Amino acid sequence: MAYPLRLKRTALAVCALLAVAAGVMLGTRKEEPATQVVQPAIPPMSQALAGEAEKPIPVAQTLENAAPSPTLPPPTASTADDSDISQLRQRVLTLPVQGVTPAQLSDTYTQSRAAGAPHEAIDIMSARGAPVLAVEDGKVAKLFLSKPGGITIYQFDPGSQYAYYYAHLDRYADGLAEGASLRKGQVIGYVGSTGNASPDAPHLHFAIFKLGPERQWWRGVPVNPYLVWRDARP
Repeated sequence: MAYPLRLKRTALAVCALLAVAAGVMLGTRKEEPATQVVQPAIPPMSQALAGEAEKPIPVAQTLENAAPSPTLPPPTASTADDSDISQLRQRVLTLPVQGVTPAQLSDTYTQSRAAGAPHEAIDIMSARGAPVLAVEDGKVAKLFLSKPGGITIYQFDPGSQYAYYYAHLDRYADGLAEGASLRKGQVIGYVGSTGNASPDAPHLHFAIFKLGPERQWWRGVPVNPYLVWRDARP
């Protein structure tokens, strides 16, 4: 039959055309230059870390004169012995509030204060504005304003063995400055009620502490001032 023969011829022609087209496509791909994909250079993680290690690491700066804020009284670890009391008695310290005698002192050293903290000082009651006196020669180690103590003075004795702490002052004496030399009996401030003292009860909070080898103005071993002046003559 002629019809099947025609179909065979048509099929053969289509196959021929497909073969030609495939050849053309293959030839075209061979003629195209190969495209090279270049990856960015990324160093291994170990190399990256090594590079970072070579950079200097900034060092935090510290303040040489920085010191923790002192509490009232200064933080301590133990108490002084009788030798300190004896030594201080031999110095015949001046009472730090003008017009007050040893007989008027009260021993408040062992009393508790805020949050149960030991007082480790004596409170010398007096009228507001009464002159506060340096108990002996020495120098002003620190003028400090604190929340509990208010306006305060830290004085070192001549040998930097003991520190004397005056707190709740109304103000400093005119011209008082850190590092200034003090003379026994010199007016250094005035009684007040700054800090956590009651405005209705102006007084001087006075403490003595034995300095450690570091001579830190805010730290030492407490000494009971009342025992230094007990039985002393007016």
